[in-house]
Amino acid sequence: MATYELYLESGPRRKKTMVHVPALLGCVTNGPTTEEALERTPGAIRDFEAFLARHDSHFVTATAFDLRVAEHITEGIWLGNGDPSIVFATDLEPLGKEELTSYIQRLSWMHEELLELVNSLSDAQLDEKPPRGRPIRQILEHILESEASYMTAFGRIEGLPGAGSILKKQQGDLLSWLGYVREHEYARLRALTLEERTQPFIHWKHTRTARKVLRRMLEHQWEHLVEIRERLAAG
Repeated sequence: MATYELYLESGPRRKKTMVHVPALLGCVTNGPTTEEALERTPGAIRDFEAFLARHDSHFVTATAFDLRVAEHITEGIWLGNGDPSIVFATDLEPLGKEELTSYIQRLSWMHEELLELVNSLSDAQLDEKPPRGRPIRQILEHILESEASYMTAFGRIEGLPGAGSILKKQQGDLLSWLGYVREHEYARLRALTLEERTQPFIHWKHTRTARKVLRRMLEHQWEHLVEIRERLAAG
């Protein structure tokens, strides 16, 4: 039976909590309390495993699994939301070339599923304001800006505007621009040096590693992919 180690972040009163599953890099869920976040975790893992199985015929879904809380961080600046100051023990592990390739592929699969969800939506549907949350267009813009921000850890990317200007200097429609930016980000990730893949560094006063950057990019993309999928299913 597989055992998934969970890494939690929440405020000291264990209110809003985010659960990370590094063994399934990108798998993340949250809840208004630690207890509710943990209750949602098995379903989140099943959902993420199903996503991997859709794209990778060699991926074996666990028939059953145990969960173990390996670390629970309750001190930080933005707990429960992917606190940028947090570095889990797993984030410090060197990132191998083959792993890097597999995680870039994982990002690409998420992008494919995102496009499948939104490609056929009209401008009116993209801009429709739901009872709670943001219009889908704003979620897509947020994904674009946030991932560009994560990539600043590796410096300026040739062929792209600087962080904070990605939307202002958009060329063409939003989805085409999103794809264009993504391809440049992937190229930069593929070009990471041995030192960049294996050594911690300081960026914006926080410790970063390549594995942490990839983890947050995957988790962030997955969060909003699930959000848009559930929004459209309910609509």
